[in-house]
Amino acid sequence: MPPYSLDLRKKIVAAYEEGNTSIRKVAKQFQVATRTVQQLLNQYRATGELSPKVPSNKMQSPLEAHQDTILKIVAEHSDWFLWQYCEEVADKTGVSVTTGSMCRFLQRHKITLKKRPIEANE
Repeated sequence: MPPYSLDLRKKIVAAYEEGNTSIRKVAKQFQVATRTVQQLLNQYRATGELSPKVPSNKMQSPLEAHQDTILKIVAEHSDWFLWQYCEEVADKTGVSVTTGSMCRFLQRHKITLKKRPIEANE
């Protein structure tokens, strides 16, 4: 869900600061959660601003530390399945990962594992 607009944030804080009301009443008036009103008030009191915070991606895949090793494995064995890469990475690096993690790693590095049909010898 996208963040609330700056205009709505200002209206919420202004409605509460006018007085004669509670956080619950303001939340009900603007159809937001009481926690949202509390967070906006705390943010405004602490920083003086109401702009939305920039989202950050704190988690990094444990595979990124072994990027060179994994890319070398994939280059050497381009016809393997994801589970085979997971086993080989676990053997060589000691990092145990799921096929989902391996798939996301390969997608981030723009590597596809499209299988080609084996041609029959005629």
